[in-house]
Amino acid sequence: MTDEQQRPQAAAAFDALGAEYEKAFAGSKTHRRSLEWLLGRLAPGSKVLDVGSGTGRPTAETLAGAGHDVLGVDVSPVMVDLATRQVPAATFQCADVRDVPLADGSFDAVCVYFSLLQLDRREQADLVRLLVRALKPAGYMVLATVPLDVEGVDAVFMGQPVRVSSFTAQGLTALAEEAGLEVLAQEASLFTPAHPDARPEPHLFLHCRRRGTTSPRMG
Repeated sequence: MTDEQQRPQAAAAFDALGAEYEKAFAGSKTHRRSLEWLLGRLAPGSKVLDVGSGTGRPTAETLAGAGHDVLGVDVSPVMVDLATRQVPAATFQCADVRDVPLADGSFDAVCVYFSLLQLDRREQADLVRLLVRALKPAGYMVLATVPLDVEGVDAVFMGQPVRVSSFTAQGLTALAEEAGLEVLAQEASLFTPAHPDARPEPHLFLHCRRRGTTSPRMG
């Protein structure tokens, strides 16, 4: 599947889910703890990029509510519309984040909660390297995924067809380190979304910091 085919599929799936996605994942205590971890390390008024920002809740809402300058980017027009209405204190843009001009060292933190899964493995690695460059030296990044050893697998997510690629926990940790991140903490959990078509799924949250001032290895 090409880039141009894959992007509309991801957008279509999340357009269809809309607010149902937010309801399904609202009970994730691990996600809330991850946000608390980040909030405890950010200076007041930090600039934060939320990749795959969805409905704006809980990530953008929590960060903007704490006084941070949040930019959310999502490929789904429906999600961006919901987020813009629900979290007026943040800014949202409907785009593939890879098409958004991101100046080097322009963000204090980047959140990537489950938004890598729609990309193939090479694209995931390339995107994380891109996002690391957008971080200030010693800036923070949170990566969350479903840690499975799969690539290009057709699946059904909450009733919507999706194509999924992912890494094992060890594989994602290696990807993060090769991109120029230091993994400071991680948490794994099993979560069942509140949706009749959902199944229990493993979640992995990596809490990272950009290493020093050196450029990430291109690998």
